[in-house]
Amino acid sequence: MKRERMLASIREQGDTPWDIIVIGGGATGLGTALDAASRGYRTLLLEQSDFTKGTSSRSTKLVHGGVRYLAQGDISLVLEALHERGLMRQNAPHLVKNQSFIIPNYDWWDGPFYTIGMKVYDMMAGKLGLGPSQSLSPEEVLRAIPNLKTEGLCGGVIYYDGQFDDSRLAINIAQTCAEHGGVLVNYMRVTGLTKNSDGLVAGVEAVDQESGESYLLQARCVVNATGVFVDEILHMDDPDAPALIRPSQGVHIILDKDFLKGDSAIMIPKTSDGRVLFAVPWHDRVVVGTTDTPLDECSLEPRALEEEVEFILSTAKKYLTREPHRKDILSIFAGLRPLAAPQDDNGTTSTKEISRSHHLRVSLSGLVTITGGKWTTYRKMAQDTVDKAAMVGGLEEHKCKTEDMPIHGWLSNVDYNDPLYYYGSDADALRDLALEHPKLGKKIHENLPYTPIEVIWSARYEMARTVEDILARRQRALFLDARAAIEMAPVVAWLLAEELGRDEDWQKAQIEEFIELARGYYLEE
Repeated sequence: MKRERMLASIREQGDTPWDIIVIGGGATGLGTALDAASRGYRTLLLEQSDFTKGTSSRSTKLVHGGVRYLAQGDISLVLEALHERGLMRQNAPHLVKNQSFIIPNYDWWDGPFYTIGMKVYDMMAGKLGLGPSQSLSPEEVLRAIPNLKTEGLCGGVIYYDGQFDDSRLAINIAQTCAEHGGVLVNYMRVTGLTKNSDGLVAGVEAVDQESGESYLLQARCVVNATGVFVDEILHMDDPDAPALIRPSQGVHIILDKDFLKGDSAIMIPKTSDGRVLFAVPWHDRVVVGTTDTPLDECSLEPRALEEEVEFILSTAKKYLTREPHRKDILSIFAGLRPLAAPQDDNGTTSTKEISRSHHLRVSLSGLVTITGGKWTTYRKMAQDTVDKAAMVGGLEEHKCKTEDMPIHGWLSNVDYNDPLYYYGSDADALRDLALEHPKLGKKIHENLPYTPIEVIWSARYEMARTVEDILARRQRALFLDARAAIEMAPVVAWLLAEELGRDEDWQKAQIEEFIELARGYYLEE
């Protein structure tokens, strides 16, 4: 998967229409491109920044049916998500793994309530379930999570969901799409839609953000899968189109693994703002979140609000014997949920009450827009979108093939203790490179596992173009320890420059840009 090769494919296509052009390189867009390409449609995906730069790299790292949605009575969403959770585990076992969750009970009547609820959750998962839930005594809860506060602890419930690395899975989905003939280009911004004499969308105008070159690309159908930015594309089609998106910000903090002893995650079902809060082991750290803050504007680089950070810390302190403080935060990241929701007359619809079901819409011009949903259901969202796009574009009907499709990197036996496990079947090739160049196999920073070999690999085979691409998404340094990531930036810039043929000025600019970005991921002392 090389950017230069992708651009060459676009030039070779010339004025011949693509069957489907997908705008947006997040989970939904990449899933849609894979579905379309695997059906045999000529497929092009364009992303204005890097793949998963936005929401899709900023999740809670869970592949789940949605316990909270079950409590809200959204049965159809839970059933769909549990089915898709099982398929993700089956199709990408190197990135999606079983994770035990414990709901600690501090009120005696919560025990039976949650035990029954989780049994229903198990039953709905059916044969794709990840493990049976059961009630736990206070002693069993503390054996699993030794540093949980004991005062008033009545017991708990253990259940099983999935845990994954979001941006790594996205890159593997992109690679799988390319292997099926799809063409994907990052740093290619769509600047307009073209229409035929009947007023129907017939393609897009796009600009290569690296070279400045403009493209006029024809398509039988255009799919708007831009997440929180869908309204921007809708307004290219119709300046008077009503807004579809109500963005909601979710914030997470990263703590050292010692804050959550044991291998189980914690699910706190009742918080002061009515959301659930998770503390989940991830890459030898702990992810704690999330919040739910309605916003009026969307940004590619949202920032956590002070009150969101304080909410997470104060809630975690109620449950953990080692209480986290601001100085303990290794990284903070914020993401925007693309909620498709009507507002009431006062515009005050509560975002936490909005269904996470996806919404598919076809404009009068034939523009297909997909929004809402969540990572777990990306594949089903893509299937529905391509079904609709094929109909709009008058394409020959082909059945979806992704339900049982292994994602690039698929491996039957995954050793999650292997520091390269998330590369799946590619890990051996990285190890071979390290054997050929032993110095490149040593860690760049003592606090993180990443090596120069991984930087080189991502530049050669995963379309990484910038220091941020490497440290934020191909490897997760920025999300795991922002200060350490800053210290890694000069080495990564040099390695990338060697691979991409860039000069010293480029290196210097990249380092400065990354440091400025990373300052928003930690708190000043």
